[in-house]
Amino acid sequence: MCSIFRIRPLQLSALLLVLSALLTACGGDGDSSDPNRFTPPQPRNTLPDLNTSDATFNGDHHAGSETCDACHNYDEMVVETESGASRDVSIGTAWETSTMANSTRDPYWHAVFAAELYDFPNLEETINDKCMVCHAPMAHDLAAKTGMDLRLFDKGSVEQGDYQQGLYTMDDTNELFNHGMDGVSCTLCHQMDGTNFGTQESMTGGYVINGSPTADKADRPAYGQYSDPIVGYMRNNVEFLAQHGPHISMSESCATCHNLNIEPVDPQGNPIEGAPLFAEQAIFSEWLVSDYAVGGSKEASCQACHMPVQDQDVFIGQGADMKRPDFAEHTFLGANTVMQDMFSNYAEELGIDPELDFQSSIVRNREFLKGSASITLSQGTIDAPEVSEMETLSFDVTIENLTGHKLPAGYHSRRVYLHVQVLDQNNQLIFESGRLNADGSIVGLAEDLDPFVWEPHYDVITSEDQVQVYQAVVGNSEGSRTHSLLAGSFYLKDNRLTPSGYDKVAATEDTRFPPSFGTFGAAMDDDDFNNGSDVVTYQVEVPANGIYTVVVALRYQPLNFGHLQELFTRGDALDVVDNFRTMFNATQLRDEFIDTATQIMQ
Repeated sequence: MCSIFRIRPLQLSALLLVLSALLTACGGDGDSSDPNRFTPPQPRNTLPDLNTSDATFNGDHHAGSETCDACHNYDEMVVETESGASRDVSIGTAWETSTMANSTRDPYWHAVFAAELYDFPNLEETINDKCMVCHAPMAHDLAAKTGMDLRLFDKGSVEQGDYQQGLYTMDDTNELFNHGMDGVSCTLCHQMDGTNFGTQESMTGGYVINGSPTADKADRPAYGQYSDPIVGYMRNNVEFLAQHGPHISMSESCATCHNLNIEPVDPQGNPIEGAPLFAEQAIFSEWLVSDYAVGGSKEASCQACHMPVQDQDVFIGQGADMKRPDFAEHTFLGANTVMQDMFSNYAEELGIDPELDFQSSIVRNREFLKGSASITLSQGTIDAPEVSEMETLSFDVTIENLTGHKLPAGYHSRRVYLHVQVLDQNNQLIFESGRLNADGSIVGLAEDLDPFVWEPHYDVITSEDQVQVYQAVVGNSEGSRTHSLLAGSFYLKDNRLTPSGYDKVAATEDTRFPPSFGTFGAAMDDDDFNNGSDVVTYQVEVPANGIYTVVVALRYQPLNFGHLQELFTRGDALDVVDNFRTMFNATQLRDEFIDTATQIMQ
């Protein structure tokens, strides 16, 4: 059996030699010897039946989003568009269709949560804690302050006398349920104390909610960006004290949940003594070593991109006597339109208001994603032997990451890939790499046949079964690929596009971060993969003396096919996995477009 223990070597070259030897011994980037080995069971076509929650609550520590909406959803909270029409920028309306608002109702999260519990039953307490602290943060904070038992799924049985109910089956008569199902809500973020921001203690869900500094509930803070807040209205109506808190506009506030380090376990769920933390998500750290960090040449906070600032002054609430400048719209822009489509199509089953306008949110996020990267296509060259019916068409595709973090960022289910087509003068397809099938699989991709192998990083592509895929591939303590969050120990491959200013060697050797932070696999040896860009050379055999059109598209997939097939193997045992599979299979949206380039070559 292969084994691997990750340490930070003194020299990067030593690291690469060790990894190369180990990955070769473990099988590395290969085709599956048995493509049917991981075929999931037949779907049972079940669906969830979550209850709706009551977001009008005002508890001792938090208030529901509709309590805030009473003032911050306002018919005069508008900006004027280029056409002269008014556009609603009300806070609640913008937030309610985001993945932040629906973080606890996310069926993919339910499925992965259940899979981790199924695989590691001995880690039940850890899983409930780590998965709820950021996906159901108000419930997590309430449980911590009151001693309530918090879990997502039911445990035990009434007959045995050990029944413990989870959020998943509760209803709106339950205080914990209402807190949990409001997702990442207003009074969670706006009560964050920023004193530990930027420290390791603040990350992995280490935010601090102090609450009222006095015995008076109305002294609970509601931090905001403005130095002269209107105090009385909020204090009298919802018992929160509006106060200046510029820390909530800092990237460090996002780092509390979007930098996630875990303590690895072995495949049996046992802690690994002496193992370093695994950087499961490192979006803040990626930003920190980029040109987008404070003082960088492209300085921009997380909020500057994901909560775009309006260039018009805005009334930010009912009863406001003046408009405010630099209002940050609470759209929480992202790229998981596939999940938003599922929210829309299965709103009633997921306990979501079916009247919510997810389609407008999908359009916003789709446009946002188009600004995440650009591709350019070089003028191709043709190398033809003196006497031959075939010649080699060569061209370079350059991809530039325009975000302040890796692309794709976050959880390892995500991938960005190149779809490349070469057509002749009769518009007949001569070559194609990266074609997407209707089920979400990609033609020629190793991991979509067997989710425990993976496609290598390419500098040069010469055949249709080679596909450039930018992704993170997680390895466990035994050196094998894993799709588990808890079992992750290091990255077998991380060729996600780095942001501008990110030096792959310096970042990988930076001792401020866990050893699993950086670039890994063949991308480390690719000289033109660094500092926010990559160049991929294509060499395609084509008939001689032709005129060819090359079409290249960069595409994004939040839920990759191979990863889901591994998850679906638990569908017979876990209803929530089959629930998610039913919804995913019925959802036609499989990926999103980022950018394209076309060139005629002869």
